[in-house]
Amino acid sequence: MPTTTHRPVIAIIGAGGFVFPFRLFGDIISFPALQNAEIRLMDIDEGRLARVVDASRALVEHHQLPTHVVSTTDRREALRDADVVIITFQVGGVEAYRHDVEIPRRYGIDQCVGDTLGPGGVFRFLRSVVAYQQIAADARELCPNAQFINYANPMAMATSYLNALGLRTVGLCHSVQGTTRMLARSIDVPYDEVAFRSAGINHQAWILEFRRGDEDLYPRLREVMGERHQVGRSAAQLREDQGDHSGEMDAHSTYEGGNEQVRTSLMQAFGYFETESSHHASEYVPYFRKNSDMVLDHIPQRWDYYEICADHDVTGDLTDQLEMLKAELAPSVEYGALIVNSMVTGTPSVVYGNVPNDGLISNLPDDACVELACLVDRNGVQPVKLGDLPPQLAALNRTNVNVQTLAVQAALTGNREHVFHAVALDPLTSALCTLPQIRQMTEELFEAHRDWLQPELAAD
Repeated sequence: MPTTTHRPVIAIIGAGGFVFPFRLFGDIISFPALQNAEIRLMDIDEGRLARVVDASRALVEHHQLPTHVVSTTDRREALRDADVVIITFQVGGVEAYRHDVEIPRRYGIDQCVGDTLGPGGVFRFLRSVVAYQQIAADARELCPNAQFINYANPMAMATSYLNALGLRTVGLCHSVQGTTRMLARSIDVPYDEVAFRSAGINHQAWILEFRRGDEDLYPRLREVMGERHQVGRSAAQLREDQGDHSGEMDAHSTYEGGNEQVRTSLMQAFGYFETESSHHASEYVPYFRKNSDMVLDHIPQRWDYYEICADHDVTGDLTDQLEMLKAELAPSVEYGALIVNSMVTGTPSVVYGNVPNDGLISNLPDDACVELACLVDRNGVQPVKLGDLPPQLAALNRTNVNVQTLAVQAALTGNREHVFHAVALDPLTSALCTLPQIRQMTEELFEAHRDWLQPELAAD
């Protein structure tokens, strides 16, 4: 990894996305040691890319920084001699995403997100496989020692697959940062006084410890959350939320903090709080989405990510983000730029990353992709071995890992049946559909996504 005397080369693949790539660009140049970086913004959509490039150059000019911004639609140009490659794209965009949610809905599977597990998550991953293969082939030639950072969902499947292709990849999410901040707000404890430990899998990791000094904050957390988030709570008690889950929203937003009946119920049943919002969390288990009345009891105000993405696809604008970063150039809660800074400067940091298990969590399969604490310095991202999760938490995680590993095996082997197996073993799908229904739904999803799939899976 380069030292501070070297101009770091950072490639962002999928840089034309709404808001996030530009926020990530702002994070990177918030660190003094990274302000002389060459940041290559790459996307296949010139129009979307131009919006982000223009805002990035305006931000650099405003702060009078030496950052070199490169705009390209050529993946090989972006990858050549890169030190860090950040993946932020989703293949197929909103058009493909529509199939992920609308086809399962016809079978009674209502995914308010559908990007992590279940039929939506499996096919979101599979349509990215060809792009991942192309990136891996280029990277082995052009930047074989690069650190890859994956921000694309489904996090566990994508990160597992990228590592299986030989790319040194850590997957990053903001669920640990957002959840721990929300919990601290909920019990009125300053976040800088909190110490916590988390582990599990992405979107289903667990807050194993939550302390202030010698004080165990879990008893207070169970009392406050149990009292505040009772099943059947009215939607009138919630405030509007536009999908900002950066950790900066207020404690009573629709997305996180004000609508926590699902995660509170899971904590009451299994002992620990989960790290992803109740909307997401409800899709990964069979308990909360059996019918519309049950959904309304647990999630009284819907947060629909497909609708948010479709709206952004039409109305997306970076003006507010640009003005905010002009006023104060400071990093967000995302870990990506922090990792790059630690690798360049040697300043150690601890992040929660998604990495191949390989015995890190003893009671999860070795081929799982797990999320846990990682030390970062000039030696790169170094996961910290946990040992065993509480057995009930590992058991819940394994129901999700089953889906993830089968989807990855389908991509690695071209075995079409493993796609059906993955969908059939999804906890929510199997709670709502028969095997013949799941087979028919999977075939409909194959047909809808045919143009994006690898040849072995696209074939009849």
